[in-house]
Amino acid sequence: MNNINSIKLFEEAQKYIPGGVNSPVRAFKSVGLSPLYIEKGRGAYIYDSDGNGYIDYVGSWGPLILGHLHPEVIGAISECLAVGTSFGAPTERETTLARMIVEAMPSVEMVRLVNSGTEAAMSAARLARAYTKRKKIIKFEGCYHGHADTFLIKAGSGALTHGVPTSPGVIEETAAHTINATFNDLEGLEQLFKSSGEEIAAVIVEPVPGNMGVVPPQPGFLQGLRDLASRYGSLLIFDEVITGFRLSYGGAQSLYGVMPDITCMGKIIGGGLPVGAYGGRKEIMSMLSPSGPVYQAGTLSGNPLAVSAGIAALKILGRPGFYEELDGKASRMAIGLSGAARKAGVEVCFNRVGSMLCGFFTKGRVTDFKTACDSDTRKYSVFFRSMLEQGVYLAPSQFEAAFISLAHTNEIIDKTLEAASRAFEAVANTSF
Repeated sequence: MNNINSIKLFEEAQKYIPGGVNSPVRAFKSVGLSPLYIEKGRGAYIYDSDGNGYIDYVGSWGPLILGHLHPEVIGAISECLAVGTSFGAPTERETTLARMIVEAMPSVEMVRLVNSGTEAAMSAARLARAYTKRKKIIKFEGCYHGHADTFLIKAGSGALTHGVPTSPGVIEETAAHTINATFNDLEGLEQLFKSSGEEIAAVIVEPVPGNMGVVPPQPGFLQGLRDLASRYGSLLIFDEVITGFRLSYGGAQSLYGVMPDITCMGKIIGGGLPVGAYGGRKEIMSMLSPSGPVYQAGTLSGNPLAVSAGIAALKILGRPGFYEELDGKASRMAIGLSGAARKAGVEVCFNRVGSMLCGFFTKGRVTDFKTACDSDTRKYSVFFRSMLEQGVYLAPSQFEAAFISLAHTNEIIDKTLEAASRAFEAVANTSF
């Protein structure tokens, strides 16, 4: 595979951008390669600066559920470009998108548009603290809620200890108000509430984590979170930045029938453009300025381009049969991958929820961050390299999801599975 131009571009970028990238995982460090520089995308494919084409299962990390350059989304963006890109003032489009979100998400009565998932989660935590008049936030190890200080926290030395910073610049006083819990461990969470329940403002969770790989919630886990939060007067925040409009038109909350108090959204609601949102019950959301005392603002929040793209995307997602078609394709992919790994004699745990899937190179089941970390990242690196050489673009990390889009046809998936058979053989034939 020729990637001379990508290597040169990366060398140049490192002179001006820290690490040469604007988001760490893009550096390809965990797979021991130099990153590819992408020039264009179309449908299920992307093309790098050396002219190589790849079947894309990253999809800009989830938002491109329709594939690259979907004509209806591009048409909406083009129409908006003719009238303006940003006004820093209200537009009718904002209300249209907000109404679509409220009608789709069963727990959301009002919504505030922002510019990123990080901003949505950060703002949701502030709102929860203001509403409950409490300070502490429970998060789950392995769930990612952006890079706000509250969430860059790892677990302390004991099950009931408060967090410690994972990044320089996050002060200990901030970390002291974040408690880490284990995903899918209701018993442990109940102990946390018994210890600190009167101090806990909110529990925040990815209902289906996608940032330690895909980890489904165990039966009853999400409802257990709902029950505990209600019992102790805390709020439940679903971070549906990835799962919102990805797993169903009503998000994971609709799929699992569990209603949070606040929902964070992003990715898909911008049709591929930068966007975020958080919403919930009217009594909670009404605390936001200017109707209430909780301050949050953003010049580009609800900008016409992202909103126009989002409206176009959601209109397509709302068509009958959309998610059934997507689920069928993802099922075809997961079953094929599992069979290819088994045939090659490679032990892989495959997790899938809807159009999100992940293969962990480990013997056991993956149900939380600890079991995800049992995965052999060396084997994933070999698998990733082989797939890339065969023209299949996966996330350059064992601990990320693969995403199926509308543009992935059965023929494209079958082509991917043929490549995967050879990639699993490469893993089987490598000495570690």
